[in-house]
Amino acid sequence: MKSIAETIRRGELLSAECPSREVLKHVTSRWGVLLLVVLLGGTHRFSELHRKIGGVSEKMLAQTLKWLEQDGLVLRKSYATVPPHVEYSLTPLGLEVGKRVESLADWIEFNLPRIMEVRQQTSAVEAMEERVS
Repeated sequence: MKSIAETIRRGELLSAECPSREVLKHVTSRWGVLLLVVLLGGTHRFSELHRKIGGVSEKMLAQTLKWLEQDGLVLRKSYATVPPHVEYSLTPLGLEVGKRVESLADWIEFNLPRIMEVRQQTSAVEAMEERVS
């Protein structure tokens, strides 16, 4: 398996035609990251995912689940019941990437106070520059 550094040196990920860009978009989108993190906790129904992930519309949740399923990261299991019962879980590939994006999400949460401090400083500098000009 090639490292990302090897891939970048070869230019595949940086190429506009590289199919990995589409997967990268799905995995690193706001809803993709949050879905992967939630599904690391186990199998969930659509309504459970919708409740757990604040702010996601049903349309975006369905679309993101479809993308992740098409990429082989999410398994959709449908039961022939009335009403229909559908469950979502991570595939082995989904578990791998889920753990990686969870690390990124953890890093953001851990460093959020530092990030917010920089944002406040930047806003203060911008406000001062506006007053001067």
